[in-house]
Amino acid sequence: MSDELEVLTFDLHGETLALEASIVREIMDMTAITVVPGASALVGGVINFRGKVIPLANLHLAFGMEVGPTTIDSRIVVIELELDGTFTFIGLRTDKVNEVTTLDLTKKEPPPSIGMRWRPEYVKCLVKRGGEFVVLPDLHSIFAVGSHTTGGTLKAVA
Repeated sequence: MSDELEVLTFDLHGETLALEASIVREIMDMTAITVVPGASALVGGVINFRGKVIPLANLHLAFGMEVGPTTIDSRIVVIELELDGTFTFIGLRTDKVNEVTTLDLTKKEPPPSIGMRWRPEYVKCLVKRGGEFVVLPDLHSIFAVGSHTTGGTLKAVA
């Protein structure tokens, strides 16, 4: 196993998070969002991605962060994630996309079990980079059935 991981870093409410670059399919400007009545708060809407309707998730809510207004820097990161044996496109709302970079996994640490404002099972690890930590979210835990009070499994809309 390699000690390095290529990632896309982005900001959520002042925190730097990272996604494995291999699952990122596109970075989009904010677009029209269709609210789905009765949907969870985490995935309360859908967007058009290359002619397909895909869920738009707001990770602010998964991490208990305040959802700020959309700004000129706000972006949607479209990922392809395997959930329940099916590959699914998911849009993730971000405050700002930073860069594609390489993280040194020899500097990773597990999330602390106390003192965090986030659920530790939603964090794969923290990786020290310079004077800060980059958070690698555990997307499978976040999008698992029953993993949070307002959500469930993501399914693509036909």
